[in-house]
Amino acid sequence: MDILISMPITEAKPLMLVVAGAVLDRDGRVLIAQRPEGKSHAGLWEFPGGKVEDGETPEQALTRELREELLIEPCDHCLQPFSFASFDYPDMHLLMPLFLCREWDGIARPQDGQAIKWVWPSKLNDVNWVPADVDLAAELSHRLKDGTRYVD
Repeated sequence: MDILISMPITEAKPLMLVVAGAVLDRDGRVLIAQRPEGKSHAGLWEFPGGKVEDGETPEQALTRELREELLIEPCDHCLQPFSFASFDYPDMHLLMPLFLCREWDGIARPQDGQAIKWVWPSKLNDVNWVPADVDLAAELSHRLKDGTRYVD
């Protein structure tokens, strides 16, 4: 006799593909940005990045976002895949690869009204993160030691 288990049918949510970067300075600190007033999750902190547009790879999108948001230009070969978040928000499901960025041209200057700061990896768990970034920050804090730019 076969047993049929009935699962509730739920309406599918749209999938949003975004990308984020853990930009690391020469001392091994991580650049984070605070969501500005007027945006969802205002006042919470996040890794810089944004939506992947049609026709873009995640790497191309992250390069574009870092240029637009912070006026920095990552080198062509310096984005290293690190981890990803798969997070269920009430209105969508977010999929977000996180890349490490150790080299770039320019000085980080916020362009969208957001605050930025450099944080030691050991202090990442003390930050008030947007929900999708919480686990990524914990993993980065665990795998990246203060004073180094390379993960275990």
